[in-house]
Amino acid sequence: MRTAQIDRRTAETDIHLKLDLDGTGKSDIRTGCGFLDHMLTLFARHGRFDLTVACKGDTYVDDHHTVEDIGICLGDAFAQALGDKRGIFRYGSTTLPMDEALILTAVDLSGRGMLCCDLAIPAGKVGTFDTELTEEFLLALVRRADMTLHVRQLAGKNSHHIIEGLFKSLARSLGGAVAIDPRSAGEIPSTKGVL
Repeated sequence: MRTAQIDRRTAETDIHLKLDLDGTGKSDIRTGCGFLDHMLTLFARHGRFDLTVACKGDTYVDDHHTVEDIGICLGDAFAQALGDKRGIFRYGSTTLPMDEALILTAVDLSGRGMLCCDLAIPAGKVGTFDTELTEEFLLALVRRADMTLHVRQLAGKNSHHIIEGLFKSLARSLGGAVAIDPRSAGEIPSTKGVL
């Protein structure tokens, strides 16, 4: 089973997260941040991951610690569920339209944490969500999952659509990257022999 369970408790957040890479897109998301709940719900659905997230965070301060720490936990979960990454496709990319927004994501489960992010989100907030936290979430995710992620906004004016397009595109790219490649059953997808 390619699954993971992560429990993380700090002075700022208390998080319980479960991930199944071979799920059907079911989710139970309760982060205390409504917009993040929405993004993670559609992330699970479009990646075909089963995902449970329960977080009690210091949202009376703001959503920063909650968003960043959930990114950390999700990255840890991907790393744990993938193990040595034997047999996976490793790479995935998606260009996804979300109304007027067009977002490209490309993932390499390389063992090297790297984010190259080119987003121009016009609004500072979507609802109560600080849009700058989008990149904080991605940084935490890629560092802990040891993945390379490129994000390009090719079009978009509506902040909600841009961020939603990003999460959907990322989900589909990751879904492709973690999928088992029948041509390389049991092989590590690297000439080095390790990822």
